[in-house]
Amino acid sequence: MKRFVVTGMTCSACQAHVEKAVAKVPGVDRVAVSLLTNSMAVEGNAAAGDIVAAVEHAGYGASPMGQEKEGGSLSSAGEALFDRETPKLKRCLLWSAVFLVILMYITMGHTMLQLPLPDFLDGNYMALAITQMLLALIIMSINRAFFISGTRSIRQLAPNMDTLVALGSGVSFLWSLYVVYTMTTLVGNPAALASVYASRLYFESAAMIPALITVGKTLESLSKGRTTDALKGLMKMAPRTALVEQGDTIIEVPVGSIQVGDLFVVRPGGAVPVDAVIVEGETALDESTLTGESIPVDKGAGSLIRAATINQTGFIRARATRVGEDTAFSQIIRMVSDAAATKAPIARIADKVSSIFVPSIIGIAIVVGVVWIALGATTAKALEYAICVLVVSCPCALGLATPVAIMVGNGQGARHGILFKTSEALENTGKLQIIALDKTGTITEGKPEVTGLYPAEGVTEDRLLSVAYGLEYKSEHPLAKAIVTKAEALQIPLANAEEFKILAGHGLTGKISDRAVSGGSAAFMKTKAAIPEPLLQQAGELAEKGETPLFFEENGSVLGIIAEADVIKEDSARAVAALKRMGLEVVMLTGDNEKTAAAIGEKVGVDQVIAGVLPDEKEAVIRALAKRGRIAMVGDGVNDAPALARADMGIAIGRGSDVAIDSADIVLMNSRLSDVAAAIRLSRATVKNIHENLFWAFAYNLILIPIAAGLFPSIPMNPMLGAAAMAISSVTVCLNALRLNLFSLHDSRCDKPIARRAVPAEIIGKDNPAPGRISRENARPNYTYLGTSSKEEVTMKKTVSIKGMSCSHCEMTVKKALEALDGVESATVSHETGEAQITLSKDVSDAAIQKAIEDKDYIFEGIKA
Repeated sequence: MKRFVVTGMTCSACQAHVEKAVAKVPGVDRVAVSLLTNSMAVEGNAAAGDIVAAVEHAGYGASPMGQEKEGGSLSSAGEALFDRETPKLKRCLLWSAVFLVILMYITMGHTMLQLPLPDFLDGNYMALAITQMLLALIIMSINRAFFISGTRSIRQLAPNMDTLVALGSGVSFLWSLYVVYTMTTLVGNPAALASVYASRLYFESAAMIPALITVGKTLESLSKGRTTDALKGLMKMAPRTALVEQGDTIIEVPVGSIQVGDLFVVRPGGAVPVDAVIVEGETALDESTLTGESIPVDKGAGSLIRAATINQTGFIRARATRVGEDTAFSQIIRMVSDAAATKAPIARIADKVSSIFVPSIIGIAIVVGVVWIALGATTAKALEYAICVLVVSCPCALGLATPVAIMVGNGQGARHGILFKTSEALENTGKLQIIALDKTGTITEGKPEVTGLYPAEGVTEDRLLSVAYGLEYKSEHPLAKAIVTKAEALQIPLANAEEFKILAGHGLTGKISDRAVSGGSAAFMKTKAAIPEPLLQQAGELAEKGETPLFFEENGSVLGIIAEADVIKEDSARAVAALKRMGLEVVMLTGDNEKTAAAIGEKVGVDQVIAGVLPDEKEAVIRALAKRGRIAMVGDGVNDAPALARADMGIAIGRGSDVAIDSADIVLMNSRLSDVAAAIRLSRATVKNIHENLFWAFAYNLILIPIAAGLFPSIPMNPMLGAAAMAISSVTVCLNALRLNLFSLHDSRCDKPIARRAVPAEIIGKDNPAPGRISRENARPNYTYLGTSSKEEVTMKKTVSIKGMSCSHCEMTVKKALEALDGVESATVSHETGEAQITLSKDVSDAAIQKAIEDKDYIFEGIKA
């Protein structure tokens, strides 16, 4: 994604015009322009120069965001948020106020309040008119940006808010100039001259309109700045320098110069400059910048530390692992700023209106003037109504309604460790109906411990643990780590397994001292050896208690069971209860056996447990559940990534794998399940705020435009009042969005259940009910056990070999061709492997697959077994 800073935009019409101009550039797949942050995000392979040229041709300015600056790598986000406008607006406002006070003293102070004037002006109506004209010209010149932008947008056939301001002020000035020339013919008639001077000059309106709009723009700019305070506050926490070891000395260097592998030190009170691993020392780190949690976290040798966290106590040495924009802190900044740059679906309503708003207002103003003249009004009065229509209309409020709320909502989430990657994610999270939870690392801590050794008859505990230790040593699975930890604690000698293999979802195999060994679930073990009945009974009892029994065998003889248990997270039960109160169905997915899953599911109170799910089946289960309603998948592991991508909303636990985080739409930095409910609450509050903003923006224009047109003569309106009302409207929208800063994410008192639609039961096991039929009174959830025998019922897959693909465009072409086939649920295509993984809902012939590929000019090489 390419990011740009865009200058010169003043309203939503400008934003729409820039988007249209860039969208026409060859190679641009998607473009999103943010009026709030004056930024633009472009997806595609178009050259940056072509994009900048398109923006400039449209009448605006653009420049690529910088990627790296001294002291850090946050410039890409900070550059867009840098406030260039407010200082300019303040200067314009100050000088406008000085000359406007003089003008208003002459036009209103002297005329209405009989305030004194110099003798050469008192009663000299021509001199007074010329003085007004000169003061108005000065004020209009100070605010010339409106006229430059408005004129330029007219030339581009894309009128914006500045066009309305320029037309309103310019027409007032030109009409008044015409009146001045008329007054020169009445010099010999003092009474007529005084009458024309008092009733037909609009120089004060010509000056007041841009001045009042500048007041509104200044307040709006200040309010917009407040909506980005959370993101700017985060960026201020970024460390600028680091203490790096160079030989025997420690020198202070800019953070941007640190390389992966460099050793650095952090003293008590100092900030960690980059992501790293501690090599020496112990301390407690304040990680509130990343997680929102103020309680320090203990760290020691081998612990991962992250940039922008604060060293509270000890002196530590660390080795850099991630630098620049690869650090977790920089990724948080990028996620929040990218979310602001994307466009929420709800914003499309305002976009459609904004694209026709200004031309429509100009047309309405012309019609209003013509109609009033036709009804017998004076030209001056008809112009007054037309000018009122121009200056009272406010496209800015429509353009800001969505982005200001999105930015404040994203900032609130970031402060609490909840990161929404896109505006769409923030909007749609509140619409979820089903939450699917991975068990290990999500509901539980993901750190199982060995709770018991149960050797078979004639086998010692040491023998059982020795074989398990040798087999599990090479595995990265949490269950394997627990066995390794137990064996090392008991000082069991390590006998490394050879020919080691991992059978995902089943177990492990290998050879120790030329003896074949294996370990895994009961179902897997039955394929290797006969399991004695006492051990099967023991496994059942362990599973009933929520412990996981792992079987081990050697040369076809079962050695026994090692039991493990994973501790349920402290907040898991409360989080599940909160989600259910909000009206969501909560489903737990796990590869564990039915009894263990049942015990965990019952403790936390989920609605349904789907057990025995192999890693490659999770995505298929999510796809089936999605037919019952909008679904979110919450997970943390590599094997959760396909399911996270398949779900309507993927939610990754922050301490999980990078693959899971990359596949998700939301990242929970605190790794707390209760933050799922908090994210839903924040989404609902943000969408409600957007609805309020859009309502007031539409209502403002619908109410005031008819008043400005003179349809309600009893309600006074003039160009100056119209300009003031226009200024207030945008500020109101910004201030309403700022109320989100007061919203409490973890307050469940305002939770309202969402309505569920009636949907028939889906096929994930025979007893799987529709969401509305789950009993809330019965604490025991509904269970479905897939197991290995149910795999074909869940999904059918084919792997296709394809030749001729060379890039991501090829992948997309093949993907679309395959997914167009009846019976193909999805296709994952890789040009690097030359393969396509096809998920089928029903049988599709090889011939049909071959034809779909060859029709796109690629070579079909066959279906892999």
